[in-house]
Amino acid sequence: MFPYDSIMPYNTFIWIILLIWSLIWKGIGLWKAGRNKQIIWFLAILILNTLGILPIIYILFFQKKHPETIVLPKEKKVKKKAKKKRK
Repeated sequence: MFPYDSIMPYNTFIWIILLIWSLIWKGIGLWKAGRNKQIIWFLAILILNTLGILPIIYILFFQKKHPETIVLPKEKKVKKKAKKKRK
């Protein structure tokens, strides 16, 4: 028998938490790398299992920064009345 049978349920819970943590960060990292067309980062995040550390590093430091777009209100176009020509 395995000598640590009494603590095995606790290890299972920890593994499940780590698996969920890793899958969430891996999913976010893969999605952002794919959208930014950064193939090297996409493959690195896909292949390497780092418990979410590599995707977090990518997201914080290496993802392409998009300039924030500022939405300005549209100006109302005022139609000018056509002047009649005088003879």
